[in-house]
Amino acid sequence: MRQARSGFTIVEVLVAVTILTVGVMALASSSAMVTRMIGRGKIDTRATQLATREMERLRLAAYTASPRCTGLANGGPQVADKITISWTVVAAGTGRTLNVIASYATPRGTRTDTLTTHIEC
Repeated sequence: MRQARSGFTIVEVLVAVTILTVGVMALASSSAMVTRMIGRGKIDTRATQLATREMERLRLAAYTASPRCTGLANGGPQVADKITISWTVVAAGTGRTLNVIASYATPRGTRTDTLTTHIEC
């Protein structure tokens, strides 16, 4: 007479451990990628904040000058938090097109973001 045994066989345990290992490895690799993405988002956000601040400063200077836009000129570079900000002013009809450029280093090279607006003079 055979007695019933409860539990798992060695093959079942090995299969379960293999599946668990693959899942843990996938989680580990995705967490490293998420960490890099968060770091990149941080520098992208900071560069955009600095460029926006500079654009608003230039817009205020343009509107408070008499006559309007007389104080606008190309400028930069200004470096803050390892981010270089520069700007160009292009006459366009009755207004000015303002480009604010933010450049910063990443592990894959230099990244450049440009904000553009038009100011009526």
